[in-house]
Amino acid sequence: MKLKQTLSALALGLAGLSAQAQTEIQWWHSMGGALGEWVNDLAKGFNASQKDYKIVPTFKGSYDESMTAAIAAYRAGNAPHILQVFEVGTATMMASKGAIVPVGKVMADAGLKFDQTAYVPAVAGYYTAPNGQMLSFPFNSSTPVFHYNKDAFKAAGLDPSAPPTTWPEVALAAAKLKASGHKCPFTTSWISWTQLESFSAWHNTEFATKGNGMRGIDARLSFNTPLHVRHIENLANMAKQGLFVYKGRGNAADATFVSGECAMATGSSALYGSVVRNGKFGYGIGTLPYYPDVAGAPQNTVIGGASLWVMSGKKAPEYQGVAQFFAHLSKADVAAASHQRTGYLPVTKASFELTEKSGFYKKNPGTDVSVTQMIRKTTDKSRGVRLGNFVQIRTIVDEELEGVWSGKKQVKEALDMAIKRGNEQLERFEKANK
Repeated sequence: MKLKQTLSALALGLAGLSAQAQTEIQWWHSMGGALGEWVNDLAKGFNASQKDYKIVPTFKGSYDESMTAAIAAYRAGNAPHILQVFEVGTATMMASKGAIVPVGKVMADAGLKFDQTAYVPAVAGYYTAPNGQMLSFPFNSSTPVFHYNKDAFKAAGLDPSAPPTTWPEVALAAAKLKASGHKCPFTTSWISWTQLESFSAWHNTEFATKGNGMRGIDARLSFNTPLHVRHIENLANMAKQGLFVYKGRGNAADATFVSGECAMATGSSALYGSVVRNGKFGYGIGTLPYYPDVAGAPQNTVIGGASLWVMSGKKAPEYQGVAQFFAHLSKADVAAASHQRTGYLPVTKASFELTEKSGFYKKNPGTDVSVTQMIRKTTDKSRGVRLGNFVQIRTIVDEELEGVWSGKKQVKEALDMAIKRGNEQLERFEKANK
């Protein structure tokens, strides 16, 4: 009896030691709702696949809030191992010398095979330094698409299988939706991203100089061309007629589409997961609208979403765990499941091919729009937008355009002022990082 008790105690002790030996990896993120559940499930899946490491995901608020919290934590010496940073924070993270460890180095140091060419080029390229080294892991990349309510289209006498593909068609559809009783025919989330940044790339037009900042931190904003003015004026006129309803900054408009309040919306492809889960209407996805008289349009849309950055100052076994987790996320079946569940772009070519072979795109029409928009051949004007102090620049754009929607500012005046104020931010960033 005593022997049994001794063996039991020994077993319990060993179990305790085993549990203590597990290395915890802190992961700060900004995914709420359905996407928060997805993040938690990814952590659970990895944790269940092995016993050496435990990913601990923690929601830290909006992208702005999590980045601010991480900077403060880094200065205090207790930063997380992994930080999710939205794409507008990329230039800032790249300039944070000593604060991050390039993901390519993390994978190499862990002795894991890491083929950068396995990742979707348009996505991986955005997070890669001029020397060719991938700096962050392309976790949840999205691109703007056109979301529409098929039931609302039917009620308005519109063809639910044929979403508008041009901006003139959007205005006509909005007028019919309004006539049928819809109080919010069209809205948009992330104004700067959808209506200026991606709009520019989609029309093969510059948003900023130096290849939209991809070729240097001395870039300056340039989105006050006749085309940009024309587009914002058209939206302003639609707003006056009740055809376009501004619902606020960031992704505030997303909820109004999911609820059925707004019939059409331009926003992230990742809205897909929320609509499928919570929407109670026929749902359609179309390409981002364009102006048919603009030569070269449509070109390609630009990246959105976020990537995972590895913070410095951690122990070797912890970085080993980070590397194992990234390798897990890169597995074709895991990456394909994430793409299909969320609407984010597939991380790797293999996950795209697996999704295509499974028949997912045929069963769910429109879910491949984000991919086809991104895999088009890019130009110097459409590779993406990577600017310093980009978070502040987007806030400036919001402020100036809100003056337009309220009727207090003329479009050219607002765009000129956004550029003037935005360039001051770029100059400040350039001086700080010379």
